[in-house]
Amino acid sequence: MCSCWPRSSGAPRDAYRIEHTMDSGSRLFFAGPDERRREIARLERAHRRIRGTDDAGRPYTAEDPEVRAWVMLTLYEAMTAMRELSGDPLEPAELDALYAEFKEVCAALGIPDEVLPETAADVPAYVDRTVREVLELGDQVRYLLFEMLREAPAPRRLGRLRPAWPLLRAVAASVLTSLTVADLPRAWHERFAMPRTRTAAALSWTLHRGMRQVMTRLPDRLRYRHPSGEEGRQRPASRRPTVPAPLPRPRTFDSRPARLEAFFRQVLDQTGDGRVDSADLQAMVHNVCWQLELPAEHEDRLYAAFESWWEQLREAMDADGDGAVECAEFVSAMLGGIDRDPHYLDRGLGPAVRALFRTADTDGSGYLCADEYRVLFGGPRVHPAELNDAFRQLDEDGDGRISEEEFVAAFTDFFTARADTAAGVALLGRP
Repeated sequence: MCSCWPRSSGAPRDAYRIEHTMDSGSRLFFAGPDERRREIARLERAHRRIRGTDDAGRPYTAEDPEVRAWVMLTLYEAMTAMRELSGDPLEPAELDALYAEFKEVCAALGIPDEVLPETAADVPAYVDRTVREVLELGDQVRYLLFEMLREAPAPRRLGRLRPAWPLLRAVAASVLTSLTVADLPRAWHERFAMPRTRTAAALSWTLHRGMRQVMTRLPDRLRYRHPSGEEGRQRPASRRPTVPAPLPRPRTFDSRPARLEAFFRQVLDQTGDGRVDSADLQAMVHNVCWQLELPAEHEDRLYAAFESWWEQLREAMDADGDGAVECAEFVSAMLGGIDRDPHYLDRGLGPAVRALFRTADTDGSGYLCADEYRVLFGGPRVHPAELNDAFRQLDEDGDGRISEEEFVAAFTDFFTARADTAAGVALLGRP
């Protein structure tokens, strides 16, 4: 089953997936019935798009009941395994109560009861059988285990240690990979010849038991994660960060190539691998839709608009025909198209931008507020302070909102303005 996910992947996109999984789990298990229903509807909309054929020619779909059951059971098994690794395993009665809650959520998700283990006591045998008979050690799994952490972007607040990040990342990736492999089920070690070394076992024992000692002594406000968005909403919106002023550039300097490269790396390239394909643009749309409770038809329009833009990009930029566009190809073709045809952006990017605006305008006011703007462009590679600054630059009249035409004009300026004086060049923050 692990080999059934789409091939394209990457550390930035997987960071989104981890965050989405945590938020979704919080809504499914700890929210009220109304929020749970909304979350289930959102999951159904997202999962209906995950389908295709794997490298072996086998069809897959995220709507397969057995696949959905496995995903839910891995969440349950992870929680019970963490308690066991910490040295404080759940008692049989506690396991029964926890599993009953999981089965309740599974029923709400439409997972048939017959594809689930009957009781908590049956779960270990189900996991063991699935690992030994169903799971595959494909390229995607190897990437997640051994490569993803080695591509992680530098943390925002690394400061003076940023030049040392490649070395720090290599060390951290090695330690975390050893720990992850050590914590996998025994059946995994035996089937795929990945033994649990003594060093990794000692690291696991020390870390998990140490974390239990620390976490049980922390106050609740530090032990528990804030519900999605709550922490950010509590921050004062009017607080302007102190940032150094950018150095002036010569008036004859064409700043478009640098902006286009930044847009490619920070927005388009969701995998961080230096190439963009249809899956990258679909991931952009998914990250926007995930934050919003949209009707299916609105999501469909947004996906269709971005797929049309991708077709324009592919036809004009994919010189080697490999189904992907590299950064240099993107910058060169965009500049050529813009200089050659004043309506170049109107035929591809324009409709996608308008669809993006209308999707993000959740209250139908015809304007974007600062929070809606951050949903569009927020992510691990764009600092919130940069987005706040960008929004203020585009909100020229200071009324705290941006109209659709201002939004489209900002994108046009971002791609076409040769100098950094136009407001739109601050779309992603200070140029």
